[in-house]
Formats: sequence, structure tokens, C-alpha cells
Amino acid sequence: MNYPVWEPPMLGGGLIIGIIAILHVFVSHFAVGGGLFLPLTERKAYRENDAALLDYVKSHSKFFVLVVLVFGAVSGVGIWWTIGLVNPEATATLIHVFVWGWAIEWVFFFVEIAAAFIYYYGWNRLDPQTHLIVGWIYFAGAWLSLLVINGILAFMLTPGHWIESPSFWTAFFNPSMLPSCIVRTAVSVALAGVYGLVTASTLRDIALRTEVVRYAAKWVLVGTLIIPLAGLWYISTLPPLAREISMGAAPAVTIFAALSIFFSVLVVTFTYFGPYQHPRYFNLTFAFLIAVLALSTTGVTEWVREAVRKPYIVYGYMYANTLRVEDMSRVRQEGILKSAKFVHDHEVNPDERLVSGEDVFRVECASCHTVDGYNSMRFAVKGWSQPMIEYQLLHLNELKGFMPPFVGTEAERQALRDWLASLNPQPATREPADSGVQAVAPAASSGASKP
Repeated sequence: MNYPVWEPPMLGGGLIIGIIAILHVFVSHFAVGGGLFLPLTERKAYRENDAALLDYVKSHSKFFVLVVLVFGAVSGVGIWWTIGLVNPEATATLIHVFVWGWAIEWVFFFVEIAAAFIYYYGWNRLDPQTHLIVGWIYFAGAWLSLLVINGILAFMLTPGHWIESPSFWTAFFNPSMLPSCIVRTAVSVALAGVYGLVTASTLRDIALRTEVVRYAAKWVLVGTLIIPLAGLWYISTLPPLAREISMGAAPAVTIFAALSIFFSVLVVTFTYFGPYQHPRYFNLTFAFLIAVLALSTTGVTEWVREAVRKPYIVYGYMYANTLRVEDMSRVRQEGILKSAKFVHDHEVNPDERLVSGEDVFRVECASCHTVDGYNSMRFAVKGWSQPMIEYQLLHLNELKGFMPPFVGTEAERQALRDWLASLNPQPATREPADSGVQAVAPAASSGASKP
């Protein structure tokens, strides 16, 4: 309530975060898995005295540095920029809870960046043993960075005992931290294979291409074998409502959860029967197909992970609209407008009820909804009467368990009701047109009938 509301038109802040985050996750996990792929493949080339394979590792390291250090770094900054604008209160909470975690993660990130540059520019400058050590230093920094970030992200869904006894350690070692770390590490291994398939498919030497394609396919299959096993453990640690949302309570989320499994099966099937069984005939088009399927899997899985956290942004502590659970009683009594700094009036203005209603919407709803566009409110309330809107607001969290309850005074609720109703104004009732013809009464008889 202490920050202004950023309202990007049409897309909404939540969707912008989602787009940037999905692309970043697809690259950042490659930064970890690829950091393991490089030294292991380099060691394989030295052990087998395979100069052609070593040349491939050199070319792959250039691709790795460009993708990870350019797009990965820029998209990481993009995430900080968007979450700071869309949900500054939640971002501030994560910074305060994990201040030392962020500090050590930045150290790991610095080590990661420095080692990646030294590794790439160290070809033909460092002796093989030293060069391999630099590669292992990079992987250590990358995986430790994943470990810290994973603990923070897991905390948002399963804060565990932190709510009762807040400390860094209870927040970090939360119920889903370890299983989600294993899942993310396995995803990193699989994505290292996916990116390896892309670069291997461009090799002109048929024998080398066949060898590397099959080798990269093994990375995909090993990673995807671990994911469902650790995933079941991860699901068992989730709050009951979060599991229910993904298993039928919210149909859209259930569909996306099913798509996650479907795309994963396609990745495994195409990889096994394509590059693993027939590496000689593998090409760049097939590699891009697998990469698109892997990106699709990443996208729907991340969307589900975010969706099952609703109605919270930090489960059991802060709702998606940044209202803290502990403040609900006070805000319900005092009013949401009085608690917000960036509104036109701090109580409902009888002369500007619609303006006050829009302010209530911006404070309580705009973190997830837009007026027109993604998750549009105009579309959501289309055809609803004012009594229907009123009923929905009164029982919001009961009718839709993934939404926060409405919090505010009766006047604020009615102002929001009126503003929502105004989004789809009813057509004015038309009076029948005056035709200009006046009804004429039957003429009276001029007299009694004569016998």
C-alpha cells in the first residue's frame, strides 16, 4: 500500500513478469547445466584424445557465453525491473528476509561471470588442467547461485515455520527447498542436452555430428528421468489448496498442468526416437522442434507454479495484491483507501464514486487484472447486474479460492461495484416513438334511436 500501482496497458504487469521470467528460466537453467556439460565434455575429449570433439567444445563455449552472459544477464535485470514495479511490497519483503542470501548470490554470480570469460578466452592460453579447473569453478558458482535463488522461490510457496518463527534459516530451509532444487538441477541437465543438440546439429563432420548428437540426447534423457521422481516429492510438500488448484479446483491451471506433462512426454519421445536412436539423420530443424517443446514445457510449468500460489504471493503471509494477512482486520475496519498512499481520496467521495471505485480496483485488483486486455475485468463482469457483482465481492474468496477476499468498508465495496458495473453500461431504454397520430374516441350518438 506504500507504492504507486504500475498498470501496463493490455498485457498487465503479471503477464510481463511471466514472459520475461519464462525466457530467463529457459536460459538460466542452461547456464547451470551447460556449465556442467562443458568441462565434462572437454574432459571426455582429452581422455579419448579426440581433437574434433575438443573443437566442438570450443565452438559450443562461444555459443554458451553469448546466450548466458548476454541474454541471460539482460533478462535477469528485466525480472528485477518488472517485479520491482509490479509488486514492490513483495520484492521489498524478499529483500529484507533474504538480504544475506542475495548478498552471497551476487558473489556467486560474480564468480560465475568471471569464470565464464576466463574459460572462453582461456582456450589455447591455459594448460588443459587449469582450463578444466576454471570450468569447474564456473559450474560451482552457477549451481550455488541456483541453490540460493531456488530457496527464495520455494519460500514464496512453502514458507513453512517462518511465519511462526521468522529467521533467514527457517525461510531458506523451507519444506519444498530440497525437492525443488533437485528438480531444477535435473531440468538444467536436460536443457544442457537440448542446447547441445542445437549446436551439434550444425556440425558438418558426419561422424562427429553423430557422436555429439547422441551424447547430447543422453543428457536430455537422464535429466527428464529424474524430474518426475523429484517432482512427486515436490508436489507432496505443497499446501493442500495449491495441490487442489492444479488437480481440478481451477480448470485453467489443471489444463496447463496436463500440458506440462504432455510437452515433457513429447520432448522425451522425440529425443529418444530421434537423436538418440537415429543421430546420423538429425538436423537443425529437428533440434529447434525439441527446443520449442522444451521451452513450452518450461513456460506452462512455471505458469502452474505461479498459479498454485494464489491467492498469495508469499503463502499464508501476503496476498497477491500485497496485503499482509496480519493487516486484514485493520484494513477491513479502516478501509483500503485510508491504507493506500497513492489514491485520489482516502475515503469514498460521494460526488466521485466511480473515481473512488477505480482507486479500490487499482489497489486491490490491478496486480492480477487489467481493465481491457489480459485477465480483463470488463470481460469478466460482462452481463453481470449490480446485485450479482455485489454478491461476488462479498464472497470472493469462497467462490474462487485462488482469489484474495475483498477487504474494505461497505462504502468502498459499493464504489467498486458501481465502477465495475460502469465498465459495461446497459443500453438506455428507448421510449416508443410518437407517430403523431392521436387516438380518436368513438363519436357519441347524437340522440336516442327513434322508434
